[in-house]
Amino acid sequence: MRGRQLREGGGVGEERRHIAVAERRARLALRHRLTGTARAAGPEEVAGSLVALHGTDPATVYLAVGARLADAGKTVEELDRALYEDRTLVRMHGMRHTVFVFPTELAAVVHASTGLAIATKARAGLIKDVVSGSDGRLTEEWLAEVEASALAALARRGQATVNELVQDEPRLREQFTYGAGRSYESAQTVSSRLMRVLGVEGRVVRGRPLGSWTSTQFRWAVAPPHPELPPSEAQPELLRRWLAVCGPATEADLKWWTGWKVTDVRRALAAIGAVAVSLDDGATGYVTADDTAPGPAAPWAALLPGLDPTAMGWQERDWYLSPSLRPALFDGSGNVGPTVWWDGRVVGGWAQRADGALVWRVLDPAGVGREALAAIETEAARLRAWLGPTRITPRFRTPLEKELTTGQ
Repeated sequence: MRGRQLREGGGVGEERRHIAVAERRARLALRHRLTGTARAAGPEEVAGSLVALHGTDPATVYLAVGARLADAGKTVEELDRALYEDRTLVRMHGMRHTVFVFPTELAAVVHASTGLAIATKARAGLIKDVVSGSDGRLTEEWLAEVEASALAALARRGQATVNELVQDEPRLREQFTYGAGRSYESAQTVSSRLMRVLGVEGRVVRGRPLGSWTSTQFRWAVAPPHPELPPSEAQPELLRRWLAVCGPATEADLKWWTGWKVTDVRRALAAIGAVAVSLDDGATGYVTADDTAPGPAAPWAALLPGLDPTAMGWQERDWYLSPSLRPALFDGSGNVGPTVWWDGRVVGGWAQRADGALVWRVLDPAGVGREALAAIETEAARLRAWLGPTRITPRFRTPLEKELTTGQ
């Protein structure tokens, strides 16, 4: 793939292909499995279609899959099977040092394309902090012994919490001072930092939660084996898969989603022979070389969770989310909350109250008539039905979600 160039849309002498907002919204409906006819039979299809499901908040994964399954009532059962029994999906660190759920077959691609550089820095930081924060009492060699012992214990147990691993390797309890003499000085345990670094390195993954599927406490498991790929091979493959789902995307979108340098983005675009296209705002987007326009999508509604991969898929979001809605729907760190969609754009948000009531509000009423309101309520009823008695509180709270929750 070396030496390939970015291609202009069309043939020699032809104008660059143009992809308007209407077509982008149709792509979103079909490729993200949000319109009824495109819904998936199982969670593997959903994850494969979207490439990655944001996994920092455990509930996000289940809610994102449930919104896209033909039979949402099987969401928890089927996702538990895929994650913890068949292991066809894996929850691991990926882009931007963030936890995602991927198809297991993509683990090697994700790790090599996004994780290696981060892992090197994380490992160096761990060693530096442990040694300096213990005044040399804990050494790099000591840490290596503890690490090997902890991994062996985890392999014996299959899955384990940090507290269970500490029973097998008590040295994980050792503490060191992080940021000595600074405003953020704190005592940290070897166990918490070590397991995070092993996760970034792709050597351990998140296992079953403690309690229900909404729990933020979890077990660790040894990562499934995967081949070691060179980044020069893995980065184009990850970008190709993502563009097939989310193209057209700008360089800014690609840099933001991957967390790569712009030089890495451009190199990967060239490696797959990406095609440059024009967008409605005058920007240049990119699609895969074999990209074709989708068919029309019937009007659709959806209630998507906070951090859903569709709502968070692009850095430049004006084509599906009005800037006027951002203060209500995003927290201070840029995390999107639960959103209500109508026909390819965000029109409001939703929340679940403590008594289980599911409530939603339209913030952008333009084009939201009776048909839209009825479709949104149908999706709300669908979500209520499969949630049953389960209570959901997003990990990242947004102004509208808080307001709807309190009923104010």
